[in-house]
Amino acid sequence: MMSVAVSPLDKFREYLATKSKRLTQERAIIVEEVFSDHEHFDADQLVERMQQREDGRRVSRSTVYRTLKGLEEAGLLRKVARNDNREVYEHDYGYPQHDHLICKNCGSLTEFTNESISKVLEEVSSDHRFRMAGHRLEVYGICEKCSGPVQRRHPMLDRI
Repeated sequence: MMSVAVSPLDKFREYLATKSKRLTQERAIIVEEVFSDHEHFDADQLVERMQQREDGRRVSRSTVYRTLKGLEEAGLLRKVARNDNREVYEHDYGYPQHDHLICKNCGSLTEFTNESISKVLEEVSSDHRFRMAGHRLEVYGICEKCSGPVQRRHPMLDRI
């Protein structure tokens, strides 16, 4: 997480004000939960986390879905596609530019940064007189765990 001038909660409050909405207690609880750690999650996982809160503060499933949409529109979250036709959310505000390696077998996400990729994209943008505001790179393949040799038991154990 990078240092930011405005907290995610305040940034979301500003966004809501532009839509003539207010930051309700339920929305604030959701923002607090989302930014409590940097994990990729889908809406259902967040709903489950919200239901397991020890402080007893609950929010409805529909409020979670609407708030996630608002957080995405506000530029606080972004979706990352997974190989299983599922999208997960990640922090887009206060988190440095990074890209993803996505395993087509197990769906694992590995974040990485690479200055060479950024430089190439800047050069390509410049060549085309394009003002790049950012980029998103998702590389699909097979992770080390899934591409390793199949672990087999010793053949003598099959006789038991």
